[in-house]
Amino acid sequence: MTQQHQPHGFSARGVAGAESASDATASSGSDISRADTTVRDLPQATVTRLATYLRVLGVMADDGTIIVSSEELATAAGVGSAKLRKDLSFLGPNGVRGVGYDVTRLRARIEAALGLDRGHQVVLVGVGSLGQALARYGGFGRRGFTMVGLFDRDPGRIGSTVDALAVRDVAELEAACRELDATIGVIATPDESAQEVCDLLVNAGVRCILSFAASPLDVPKHVEIRRVDLAVEMQVLSFHSARNAESEPAAASAAVGLRTARSASTGSDSTTNGSVMAP
Repeated sequence: MTQQHQPHGFSARGVAGAESASDATASSGSDISRADTTVRDLPQATVTRLATYLRVLGVMADDGTIIVSSEELATAAGVGSAKLRKDLSFLGPNGVRGVGYDVTRLRARIEAALGLDRGHQVVLVGVGSLGQALARYGGFGRRGFTMVGLFDRDPGRIGSTVDALAVRDVAELEAACRELDATIGVIATPDESAQEVCDLLVNAGVRCILSFAASPLDVPKHVEIRRVDLAVEMQVLSFHSARNAESEPAAASAAVGLRTARSASTGSDSTTNGSVMAP
């Protein structure tokens, strides 16, 4: 479950400019910086899928893949190829018909569209079990996010280190955000402290906030906030689990009925044109 302030789209940078077949097979995306840049409004669903494509492309690059077709990328991302091509059209011309997409080039274009090429400095407030797990997650750095500050108000945690970062007092948060040039704040505190911490981040000039608090937080319109409610996500999983459990017996029963019908129809009543009619 998310809370956000851009329900109609996402302002991102799309890269225009045609590609030749030789461009598609080049291993470098260095010419992207010379391409014309336009600002496009991406639907939120497209932004989410672009992040998925980026993750898949990263795996492919690690495996040594140089060129990928739209069908291969769509299958790996779990979407239809037509939807993938529509999503990528927001970035301007990319692949070449009959050749495919250059993995390195496409990764760079998606990173630019999502603003990842600029890099982000992340501060995390609340160094409990969840906060420590987030602080130790190595995937952030590979995706353009650098954890630069950890904060807590528990005297037992202040001064300790998590993944080589010292935990600082929340009282220092505002000044530290300016000092560290923080661009994203993560709130992993108890719910009763979340709004106070959110206000400190906003006052410090942080314009993007990720909150794990169960309740929505009040922020100014110019601040983008996303809320992850783990309990809600598990409830959604529970719903799908229950639905699948109910549909499995029905599907099995239908399959048995179909096999029985086919068996019974062999040599039985027929239509006038000689085709078998199932009872």
